[in-house]
Amino acid sequence: MSRTEPLVGLSSIRTRLAVLVGASILVAALVGTVGAQAGVPLWLGLPATIALALVVTRWLATGMTTPLRQMTQAAERMARGDYGARITTTGRDEVGTLARAFTTMARDLQEDEENQRRLVATVAHELRTPLSAQRALLENLVDGVTTPNDAALGSALAQSERLSSLVADLLDLSRPDGGIPLNPSRVMVSDLLESAVHEASLHDREVTLVADVDPLDLTITGDRARLAQVTANLLDNAVRHSPSGGTVTVAARREHDQWSLTVTDEGPGLSPERAEHLFHRFGQGGDEGGGTGLGLAIAAWVADMHGGAIRALTPGPPVAEVRGRPRPSLEAQQSTGARMRMTLPVDPTLSFRDGSFLTSSRTEDTTPVDPTDQEHPMTDSTAVTTAAPAAPPSSLLGRWWPERVTTPRPDLLLAALGVGIVAAILLPDNAIGLGMLIVLACGGLAIWLASPRRAARWSWVAGALALPLALTTVLRDNPGFTFIAVAMAGVLAATSCTDARTVPGIIAAVAAWPFSALRGLPLLDRTIKALARQGRTWSVLRTAAVSLVLLLVFGGLLASADAVLGSWAAALVPELSDMVVFRTFTLVFFTGITLAGLYLSINPPHVESLPRCTARIPLWEWAVPLGFVIAVFVAFIVAQAAAMFGGHDYVLRTTGVTYAESAREGFGQLTVATALVLVLVAAVRAWGRVETTRDHRVMTALNAALCVLTLIVVASALRRMALYQEAFGYTVLRVSVDLFEIWLGLIVLAVLVSLFTPTRRWLGRTVLASAAVVTIVWSVGNTSAWVAEHNIERWEASGTLDERYLASLSDDAVPAIHTSALPEDVKACILRSGRTTEAADDGLPGWNLSRERAEEIRSQYPEPDQCVLSDR
Repeated sequence: MSRTEPLVGLSSIRTRLAVLVGASILVAALVGTVGAQAGVPLWLGLPATIALALVVTRWLATGMTTPLRQMTQAAERMARGDYGARITTTGRDEVGTLARAFTTMARDLQEDEENQRRLVATVAHELRTPLSAQRALLENLVDGVTTPNDAALGSALAQSERLSSLVADLLDLSRPDGGIPLNPSRVMVSDLLESAVHEASLHDREVTLVADVDPLDLTITGDRARLAQVTANLLDNAVRHSPSGGTVTVAARREHDQWSLTVTDEGPGLSPERAEHLFHRFGQGGDEGGGTGLGLAIAAWVADMHGGAIRALTPGPPVAEVRGRPRPSLEAQQSTGARMRMTLPVDPTLSFRDGSFLTSSRTEDTTPVDPTDQEHPMTDSTAVTTAAPAAPPSSLLGRWWPERVTTPRPDLLLAALGVGIVAAILLPDNAIGLGMLIVLACGGLAIWLASPRRAARWSWVAGALALPLALTTVLRDNPGFTFIAVAMAGVLAATSCTDARTVPGIIAAVAAWPFSALRGLPLLDRTIKALARQGRTWSVLRTAAVSLVLLLVFGGLLASADAVLGSWAAALVPELSDMVVFRTFTLVFFTGITLAGLYLSINPPHVESLPRCTARIPLWEWAVPLGFVIAVFVAFIVAQAAAMFGGHDYVLRTTGVTYAESAREGFGQLTVATALVLVLVAAVRAWGRVETTRDHRVMTALNAALCVLTLIVVASALRRMALYQEAFGYTVLRVSVDLFEIWLGLIVLAVLVSLFTPTRRWLGRTVLASAAVVTIVWSVGNTSAWVAEHNIERWEASGTLDERYLASLSDDAVPAIHTSALPEDVKACILRSGRTTEAADDGLPGWNLSRERAEEIRSQYPEPDQCVLSDR
């Protein structure tokens, strides 16, 4: 199995997908079952299970989609005229076959384009020579320098014939795509060669021409005119490259059902590089002899249409030919000059279409290759391996979330693994405390150091706000407070990494953190492979895995067969306890979160470049509904004024409930209404069409009026909750929703101010900073102690106290209860009943200031003999 492409041996994409899905389900089910049996909580086990399943899926899927992504990039390069991309894959499935065919197409297009450019340059040069000679002759005739005699006219005729011959060659070369008219007949080879030799000997060249036919009566089937053209082209090429006094031999031989025509000269011969492109349609064999190379290209496709092939035999290794043929003989390889051999069937099966032979197109072998144990990324035509590419820049994901850093980052992987190891050591079997603070500090410091924006002003502000939020792990004992505070610190970290400023940008930044676990998988792959290439990591892991499997199989069998060996094995083999499983899940969870945050810091998305909403709703369609909402708010405020001036009797007579009960029933609705107003104002500003200054003033006036009325609603909601708490007591939940309503009021006030400012970019960070400050006040400010103090003050004023609720508060409230004016027996009953953890359970990783102070205070109170808590 290949470590880079584990499913490369499967020859079907459907089989690959089936194995991929099955393995993913199996891993997820196995990991989930192990975690559930070990008592791992769902919030920890589910992300770890998904992460491990994704890792296995990603590993198994390696190489399946890479060729498709590379072909997309190569197609974009080809659209710009760059044919140098090469897709190299070892896959045997349909995608691999397509990739190899694509590479063949790209290579052919590149070669044709390069050869065509060379051909155009050569033909232009060849046309310029006779044209220049003709022009000079004509100018001399016009100027009277040359007398128009037979010699001058003969020279002009020779230049014209040379031009005609060159144009004829070009026309012949352009015909194969449409089919070439051929006239097959029985041809005597000896007559064919004698005619060709006689024609070639008419040129005044000091070269001896020899024709050799064996057998002499060799007769074949073919187009005599085209075969004569091929023979003439081969002889002309050999004569031009032969030295003075040399010999050119043209030999015909029959071998079973084929016959060959070999032309040999005594020239300098051919190098393998020249011979490789000698017969290409747009190729050029060289111009040392004064030719263009068109004759050899014509000879190649004429031989091809007769069902044969032509190739050059060189002294070196076998050279490429137009179509694949056997290696040349040893005799041919040892020859000194150039040897051109054409091999044709004696009686070919000729294909016709309307009386014409059909040309055959160039084909390449696209059969699957043997898989190797190496990765094959896309390369260019120079065979230089390129770095694994990021997402195509033309895609939506590539534009919104470009992968700026593509080089492997082992330092980040090791940093995330270090955070996971610290968490696995400190967190399991310990309460939230110092260990959690250390883990958060390590993760936050790693992300801050990796971020290129760490020196920005907002990064320092976010860090200053995140510090007290992280300290809740050691200052407060309420897990709910700690969770929300840590989540708020995570939001601050995400915005500092992505430089989010607006509310949509902040939402996108928060969403980008978990999605970084998917977006960063390619970089994780490259990093792991880079680490593996630095040593024998993969070999060691593979050897260790195989050894472990064999040890478990044979060791288990033999240990179960012998009691003595079984006792030794039981003493030596460590027990896989639930705590080991719990620590493993913790390691995976915190490593994954840190790794996603690190990727977000080095490759942040463009959160501020999200598509903007189009203002398409006309004025009356948004102004009228907004006016109705304003009218409803006005009616509510009038009702509140009536209740305020009418007093308790008016409310009781009108609604049938007391004022306090009415306040409690309406607080939740008012909170939801406040939040919906913010959504409504944002929607109107985003989608409402404003075409004139008057329209802008109308929008500003209506939104401002709605915001002012909403602030009155917020004040009413807070007053309602205050009246209710005075009547029924204070709780952490009621104080929390009070703070949330205050925060909503601050947002409404900020939105009101933004209506009259030229830009709204400051609004998003203002909302986030206010949320962080409110969270700090709520958590670090010790809400539980505040609730306990005010309930005790209420008891002092009214004599009513919910002792059971005080006992249910966290250890944060213990100092407030201890210093209160409650009777000592009541304090002892409340504090002893509220004990949540034993002091012996908290080691150094679980140290918490609030719990330590609570334990010190509880130790001062004896265990009460009889404790009955009231809930009045």
